Amino acid sequence: MHEYALCVALLEQVEQLAEQHQAQKVDRILLEVGPLSGAEPELLRHAWPLAAAGSVAEQAELVIESSAVVVRCTRCGARSEVPANRLLCDQCGSFQTRILSGDEMVLCSVELLKREQEPCA
Repeated sequence: MHEYALCVALLEQVEQLAEQHQAQKVDRILLEVGPLSGAEPELLRHAWPLAAAGSVAEQAELVIESSAVVVRCTRCGARSEVPANRLLCDQCGSFQTRILSGDEMVLCSVELLKREQEPCA
């Protein structure tokens, strides 16, 4: 399952952040997934508990938000928010567009629970 591999890679990033910030656990992860990213949000939700089992993020809530598909027309220069299956310029109708967003998977935020500081002796 492709999404499981994505979750394992996501977990590696989250664990690095938790270690850098000396966190005891991860409470919440916000992930933005574009419709053209190749990742299925529902499959990510199902794969996450398997990937995170036994880790600092085992109990973390995985929140997945969808990003919009935005293109720029190479003919007229207009930016358009378009459906994932119709990458045409909204201004001139040209098919000569470049994808600006909607094809990414971005780790937006991680909420961490920090370890208690031990008192100095």
